[in-house]
Amino acid sequence: MRGATGRRHDGVMKVSQRSHVPPFAVMDILAAANARRAAGASVLNLCAGEPSTGASEVVRRRAVDLLSGGDLGYTESLGAPALRAEIAAHYRRWYDVEVDPARVAVTTGSSGGFMLAFLAAFDVGDRVALARPGYPAYANILRALGCEVVDLDCGPETRYQPTVQQLAALDPPVSGLVVAGPANPTGTLIDPAALAELTEWCAANGVRLVSDEIYHGITYPAPAEPAPGAPTAAGALDGGAVVVNSFSKYWAMTGWRLGWLLLPEDLAGPVDALAGNVALCPPALAQHAGVAAFSPEGYAAAQANVVQYAASRQLVLDRLPELGWSRVAPADGAFYVYADVSGTGLASPEWCARALDEAGVALTPGTDFDPAHGADWVRLSFASSPAVVAEAVDRIVAWQQTL
Repeated sequence: MRGATGRRHDGVMKVSQRSHVPPFAVMDILAAANARRAAGASVLNLCAGEPSTGASEVVRRRAVDLLSGGDLGYTESLGAPALRAEIAAHYRRWYDVEVDPARVAVTTGSSGGFMLAFLAAFDVGDRVALARPGYPAYANILRALGCEVVDLDCGPETRYQPTVQQLAALDPPVSGLVVAGPANPTGTLIDPAALAELTEWCAANGVRLVSDEIYHGITYPAPAEPAPGAPTAAGALDGGAVVVNSFSKYWAMTGWRLGWLLLPEDLAGPVDALAGNVALCPPALAQHAGVAAFSPEGYAAAQANVVQYAASRQLVLDRLPELGWSRVAPADGAFYVYADVSGTGLASPEWCARALDEAGVALTPGTDFDPAHGADWVRLSFASSPAVVAEAVDRIVAWQQTL
C-alpha cells in the first residue's frame, strides 16, 4: 500500500518506469541456441550480427604484449590520445575528411556511444525520429532516457531510409534524427546526395543528426581495397551532426567493447563530463590494442573478412528462389538479408522458434526491428563462413518443405 507521500509500505521495492523496455530478442535466441548446442544438438547460428573470425592477429598480438607488460591503467575519459589520433587519421585516409582528434570520443562499444550521445544531445520529452525497420536499441535507449520516439515507416520506395519529406511533415517537429547506412536489419545504404540533403535539412531546422556508421567498410561487391563504400556524416560535424562507429563489425572486435563518436564542438565537453562519470574510461586493453587495427595488416585482415561475407551473401541471394522469399531488402552492405517469410503461413517469431527447434538454425524475427510489420520478416546474418551459411540454407530449404 502507499501512504500520502506515495512511498510503498508493504516492503516491495519500486522498479523504474524507464527500465520497462523490451529485451533485444536476438539475445534471447542466441541464449536458446547456445543452450541447445550445450545439450549436444547441432545448431547453426545466423541470428547474431557477429563476425565469426574475431579480431585480427595483429590486434591479438598487441593485446598479448600489453598483458605481458603494458600500462593498463585508466586512460583519459574520452580515450587514449594515440587511439583518438588513429581514428582521426582513418577519416583522412578513407574519406578525405579532416577530423580534430579532440572531437573523437572513444566509447565502450557503439552502445556506450549511443548512450553518451543521447544523454548529451536530448532532454526528457524530446522527440527523436527513427526509421522503421531499424536497430531496436536506438528506440529502447531513447525511451529509457525519457525521450519520445517517432517512427518513420520506411519501405522499399525509400530503400528503407528516412527522407526529408517525412521529417518536414512531422507535427510537432522533432529534436533529433538517427540514421544508419549500411543499416541493420536491411543492409541498405544511404545515397550520398540523400545524406547531404538530410544533414542540410537537420542543420537548418535545429535537428540533431546522429549517424550510425558501424557497418562502414562492409559493402558489396567487396572492393579490392579498404574503402567506406558509404557516405559519412563526418563532414557535417560543424552542422551539429554526431557520427557513431565501432571496432565490432569491420574489425570483428565485438567482445572488445570499443567504439567511438565524432562530436560537434558543442557536445565535446558534455560527453567528456558524462563519460568520466558513467564509466571513467573505455577498456584500456581494448584501446591500446585497437591502435593496431589501423595498421596495414589490420586493414588487410578486415578486408579479407568482407570478401568472405560477399561470398556468403551471394550464396544466399542465389538460393532465394529455393527459399521462396520473394520480398527481400537490398543487401547493399552489412551482413544481413532481411526477408519476408509470410508465404510460409507462419509469423516470424513462430517461424524462428520452429526453425531453431526443428532445423537447428537460429535466425532473428523481424519483430525485433519493426513492431508494426516485422511479423512478416526475418533477419538472416551471413557473418559466418560460407560453409556454415550454405549448410544453414540447406536446412532451411528442407525444413520449409515440411510446413
